[in-house]
Amino acid sequence: LKVKHIVVCGHYNCGGIKSAMIPKDLGIMNPWLRNIRDVYRLHSEELNAIENEGMRYNRLVELNVQEQCVNVVKNPFVQRAMENGLEVHGWVFDLFTGKLIDLNLNFDKILENIKEIYDINE
Repeated sequence: LKVKHIVVCGHYNCGGIKSAMIPKDLGIMNPWLRNIRDVYRLHSEELNAIENEGMRYNRLVELNVQEQCVNVVKNPFVQRAMENGLEVHGWVFDLFTGKLIDLNLNFDKILENIKEIYDINE
């Protein structure tokens, strides 16, 4: 990879996130929504503890960005490039305020439980 930064960016008020949170058959959307539903499953304890529906949606947006960053970092080419300075960023765009929010993801902490499986540098 000959890039210095990879950005994974989601956005609040995402219709896909809202659709994924509804246990309903959505036809051709089902395969795409399955990935978001998997993120919900991985973080269901945290998400179910959020009573405010809008805040729960927003948190799922953030967690989806985080998990997609993890998917990027699992790639051996990305891992090698990270050793040479590549940075992976997780951002969320707030459609209402126009702000771009850096989630400041701590990949060492996020990946510590799966590092032995995916880290090619061990």
